[in-house]
Amino acid sequence: MHITRRTVLAAALVAPVAARAQVWAPSRPIRFVVPFPPGGATDVVARVLGERMSERLGQPVTVENRTGAGGNVGVENVVRSAPDGHAILMGTTGTLTINPHLYANMGFNPATDLAPVSMAFATDHVLIVHPSVQAQTAQEFLALVRARPGQLSYGSGGNGTSTHMVPELFKLVAGVDIQHVPYRGSAPALNDTVAGNVQVMLDQLPSALPMIQAGRVRALAVTGPRRSALLPNLPTVAELGLAGAEATSWGAVMAPANTPAPVVERLNATIREGLAEPSVVQRLAGAGADAVASSPAELAEMMRRETEKWGRVVREARITVN
Repeated sequence: MHITRRTVLAAALVAPVAARAQVWAPSRPIRFVVPFPPGGATDVVARVLGERMSERLGQPVTVENRTGAGGNVGVENVVRSAPDGHAILMGTTGTLTINPHLYANMGFNPATDLAPVSMAFATDHVLIVHPSVQAQTAQEFLALVRARPGQLSYGSGGNGTSTHMVPELFKLVAGVDIQHVPYRGSAPALNDTVAGNVQVMLDQLPSALPMIQAGRVRALAVTGPRRSALLPNLPTVAELGLAGAEATSWGAVMAPANTPAPVVERLNATIREGLAEPSVVQRLAGAGADAVASSPAELAEMMRRETEKWGRVVREARITVN
């Protein structure tokens, strides 16, 4: 009995010390770097999440848009920052898993120079066609492009962007030939799809949705693992027999490599709490994004799988950046 009481007493004295040692708190504002311009899904999610993180961490979390070189400028800024939790990155499919295959001299490696913190969001891509395309369903579209190889063209936001990579994966898996027309950004590519200058696009769902709802383009399928709540009548690519063409654009919070475990743990817990809030889920859904949290280990494993997948697409489709 004496031993038990003494053990309990010792544990009671040690516990608060251990807890204090484990819980990190920022000592100044946190820079949340977004490697793209304001307004896109990546930026919107970072701002919504940043607000919630500020409330929980007791320090401002300020979004900084550092653009250039396909997102590499912003990523490198965080890679070169002190690993103390005061600089974090909203990384994306492209910046974390596609760019390493496209840019020979990045000067850093996302897999080793950044520490995974948590997934943040995912968005599906949607296969859209100009209304003049003689296909009312995805099956009819596949039959059409197989019968007319190289005669239809698709628009993208530029070489190496998600709106280029996702269609190239689709082409490889479906065994079809659709010509690629790169634009300076996804918005002009969508405009030209609406105008009929290109006939096809695999755009991110948030940006394509208004044009789909207005009847300016016809939506045929989504690329996510399940049907979209926003377009429940559309089949997934897996339902078309093209499971290998499944793809989502996603965002994840990263910190500089060698950020101490207690810092990563506190950031991860804060992000998970924020993404679990119904109001946050709703605001992200409004931007066409699904709130998705993860452990650092789950994020590292996902990055490994995605890096492998997009590396194969880059090689087989012979994709280069200008």
